Amino acid sequence: MRAFVYILRCSDGSSYVGSTRGEDVARRLSEHQQGLHDGYTAARLPVTLVWSGAFDRIIDAIAFERQLKGWSRAKKEAVIRGEWDRLPDLASRLGRSS
Repeated sequence: MRAFVYILRCSDGSSYVGSTRGEDVARRLSEHQQGLHDGYTAARLPVTLVWSGAFDRIIDAIAFERQLKGWSRAKKEAVIRGEWDRLPDLASRLGRSS
């Protein structure tokens, strides 16, 4: 069974990163929209799916979800835009002052 990592844009402009198993992310998005998952998104409805990625194994999806959750907003936004090549530069700028 496939697995997905996804990023939702919440009504307050914040992002939520999650993972799920299944054929697609539509079911999980619907669950979030209905407020079925207590917590972060339930208090920030409506939400919009802005990115998702498929994985063959749930263990890989969970590992990437955890990695994404630790990333800065700038890195998450680069993923959303598909700018994977910018990630190393964004990571190396952390802690530097301009």
